[in-house]
Amino acid sequence: MRADNQQPATVRVARWSATHPWRAIGLWVVFVAACFAVGGMAGTNEATDADERIGESGRASAIHEEGNFHDPAKENVLITARDGTLDPAAAAAAADVAERMRQRPEVAGVGEPVPARDGSALLVPLTISGDAKTAGERVQALLDQTAAAQRDYPQLRVEQVGDASIGKGITEQVGTDLARAELLSLPVTLIIMIIVFGAIIAAGVPVLLAMSAVGAAFGLSALASHVIPAVDSVNSVILLMGMAVGVDYSLFYLKREREERERLDEGHGRHVAAVEIAAATAGRAVVVSGLAVIVSMAGLYLANDAVFASLGTGSIIVVAVAVLGSLTVLPALLAKLGRWVDRPRIPLLWKLTNRQGPPKVWPALLRPALRYPAVTLIVSTGAMVALALPALDLNLRSASAETLPKSIPVVAAYDRLTAAFPSEGASHLIAVRAPAERSGEVRAALAGLVDRARGNPLFAQDARPEIRTSADGRVSLVRLATPYDENSPEAVESLRVVRQDLLPATVGRVAGAEHAVGGGVAGNVDYRDNQSDTLPLVIGFVLLLTFLVMALTFRSLVIALSALVLNALSAAAAFGVLSLVFQHTWAEGLLGFESNGAIIAWIPLFVFVVLVGLSMDYHVFAVSRIREAALRGMPTKAAVAHGITRSAGVVTSAAVVMMSVFAVFAFLSMVEMKEMGVGLATAVFLDAMVIRVLVLPSLMALLGRANWWPSHAVARAQGKRSPVQVDSGSPHGVAETVH
Repeated sequence: MRADNQQPATVRVARWSATHPWRAIGLWVVFVAACFAVGGMAGTNEATDADERIGESGRASAIHEEGNFHDPAKENVLITARDGTLDPAAAAAAADVAERMRQRPEVAGVGEPVPARDGSALLVPLTISGDAKTAGERVQALLDQTAAAQRDYPQLRVEQVGDASIGKGITEQVGTDLARAELLSLPVTLIIMIIVFGAIIAAGVPVLLAMSAVGAAFGLSALASHVIPAVDSVNSVILLMGMAVGVDYSLFYLKREREERERLDEGHGRHVAAVEIAAATAGRAVVVSGLAVIVSMAGLYLANDAVFASLGTGSIIVVAVAVLGSLTVLPALLAKLGRWVDRPRIPLLWKLTNRQGPPKVWPALLRPALRYPAVTLIVSTGAMVALALPALDLNLRSASAETLPKSIPVVAAYDRLTAAFPSEGASHLIAVRAPAERSGEVRAALAGLVDRARGNPLFAQDARPEIRTSADGRVSLVRLATPYDENSPEAVESLRVVRQDLLPATVGRVAGAEHAVGGGVAGNVDYRDNQSDTLPLVIGFVLLLTFLVMALTFRSLVIALSALVLNALSAAAAFGVLSLVFQHTWAEGLLGFESNGAIIAWIPLFVFVVLVGLSMDYHVFAVSRIREAALRGMPTKAAVAHGITRSAGVVTSAAVVMMSVFAVFAFLSMVEMKEMGVGLATAVFLDAMVIRVLVLPSLMALLGRANWWPSHAVARAQGKRSPVQVDSGSPHGVAETVH
């Protein structure tokens, strides 16, 4: 038996918490409240355009900023007919809108109404007063005036479109989605926990801890944003990850504590002893799983991308907090509650979840893998590979107006705006920096570039682009619009023409001139190119460090390597499902989206990184139970059967929790949230129900003692010990066996 100071840290922390429950609970409450309060006081530092600069488009943005141009926020009021023919009242409506807007202090200027070339629309341009960066705070007053004009002219469409109004619409939709996710995920998770435990308190404890971890992470994430700026979707990811791992970690711990409590004899200290065993086994698995997730998410920092850095930071914070809660306050709650954790019981569910006698379902499911391991491995792996095949046709595109939900009114208005006025849509920002004495040559070259674009259908022809020069004469700009969506092949081709044909033939001939092309199209192309360049580095980093974590945890290179192969198989199959669902139209009605034939560019890498980390939950928990049995003398096949059977209930429950949380996101409005939810839910399902039930046991059964190479501990144990010893031992003995 080990001395107290030789016990694993998880056991020592759990023992202190279990013997000082009120102190541990109080410290946790203070910690969560302090995190939330500090985050609220610090505020969130949101990522700016400068933080998200990548490649040539980033250089164009930097040159633009260097010119110190006065770029006020602009909005447009679009007036169109509901039946396709513009009503004669449109001119009166335009005049009314202009007069309303001139009376508002938020409006710096109102332009003359501009008719569309085909006469289908009128456009009233507006300039918002004040700093363009804070225009979103003032745009509501303009939207109210537009809505009032719409009520006065019901036979027309009177809509407002601009960066500020679009941003406000997206922010409100994301907020609504996040609230909906919270509203749905909490009761769904609680219901699943009630079914799993058959008791109200036991079901509530994991949900309560997960919620507290999410709350603390919100505050810490706001604090961290002053080092790594936050993007809009980070809180959605924190909620998604926090509920998934927070409930899972508590579930692992609570299930093992209940199992050991039932096994131990009645007496003083029984609950503390059960907590210690849970800390030595499930607690250790939680630490390893959490470390694997953190290591995986850290790989996102290598992507050289502000979005990935923010999402990675939020995920790391919430996982770390969830692990901390599972190791500290959870043992305190379990020790304090004692047998009351299983109260009040729901009779039928309690009977089902606590049925006595040997399990029947899982041994039957494992029978093919253990009796015919080679055939099972070939068939199950072949099925996963077949499911992954559509991923070979995975088409990636960046998020754009095309991918925004049409349920946001301003998005539908934007589509009508760009149809009537193509120059108001996607554009290329051509930025040139040159000595001031060359400004005349630069302007002449840019004018020549604009002339060369005239008549080319790849570029908008409804308005002549304006050439602008900074006050010091060093920076010149022109925006060259394209009538196509930012992600369309035509828009990408127009970018190629600008970068490779038009610029070299014009501005490229001005001595000392530095030029770059930015804008939405260029930003999307550069983003995808950057992701392609950094993808191997991120994947290599994640796989290498995860391999090291698994190798050190189980003292086995074979276990570590097989974990990576199985994770890659799950990820590939999930990507195949993503391709089948979102690149085609058959699921549009079911999930409420419009397919653009592609996947949002950042989704596959993020899903891969998250999956590699989260799948370690199941892998570590299942393999830990297999190793425990093998170290106590069971032959490999028997150890596999014992370990997976004993862990199957909790792994399945954890998988159902994760799938339910992720599935909620599949029914939100934003398509990237849908793709993330479907990708992760699919990956978790395949990982828990196919990999762990068929592929893993058949692979381990075939490898036998080679699973544990180069360690000889299992071989020695199987040669010396009897399988009868598997369920025996004190808490200290368990700790010694596991470690």
